[in-house]
Amino acid sequence: MKSLVIIPTYNEIENIDLIIPAVLQAEDSVEILVVDDNSPDGTAASVQRLMSRYKNRLHLLSRAQKNGLGRAYLAGFQWALEQDYWAVIQMDADFSHNPDDIPKILEGLKDHHWVVGSRYVDGVNVVNWPLSRILLSYGASKYVRWITNMPIKDPTAGFNGIRMEVLKKIDFKAVKFVGYAFQIEMKYLSWKLGFKHLEIPIIFTNRKRGVSKMHGNIIWEALYGVIYLRLFKIKQKEI
Repeated sequence: MKSLVIIPTYNEIENIDLIIPAVLQAEDSVEILVVDDNSPDGTAASVQRLMSRYKNRLHLLSRAQKNGLGRAYLAGFQWALEQDYWAVIQMDADFSHNPDDIPKILEGLKDHHWVVGSRYVDGVNVVNWPLSRILLSYGASKYVRWITNMPIKDPTAGFNGIRMEVLKKIDFKAVKFVGYAFQIEMKYLSWKLGFKHLEIPIIFTNRKRGVSKMHGNIIWEALYGVIYLRLFKIKQKEI
């Protein structure tokens, strides 16, 4: 069964040539789709060069502009729905997510619809983050669970495996958020639709190369976003 690893990029030239072979070596059954938001540093051109080496296992979706992580992922999801994949995996380009965890995520997807690569399901497994950021992230996870009642210990996690039947049921036009809250919203929508979630422990490592895309507006979006999700029912297709 074919699976697709979706890697959104913006100025990841320092990482892209390393993460692609690492992912493809970690799991023989996966392909990669890089969704690039018109990176000025040449990320897309680097992917195009690698496509000749990896042929049908590496794909590129180039977008005209940078307008949020959520929109990049939704474009990747739509691309995947038009192909013959069993599942997709969301993954960062900067090695904060370990490619060696991909087989564990795929194994979990055999019995669950959504697998979360979780930093907080088994303690706090974060490497090279300052204490302030750990407290912010862990506190945000607690806050999301308190507001939404969603039984996921790491609702903001960006390393996720999702079976295609989940994406077929979610109305992408109803997805409101584009930044940090996007990861929360997608999990929340799938949970409200009754899909089964599993959290598996991972070790999250802060990036060594390139620049983080985190900024204050993304965090504020998450703070008010979960209240929106809790108070306003978003219509979705029935299972």
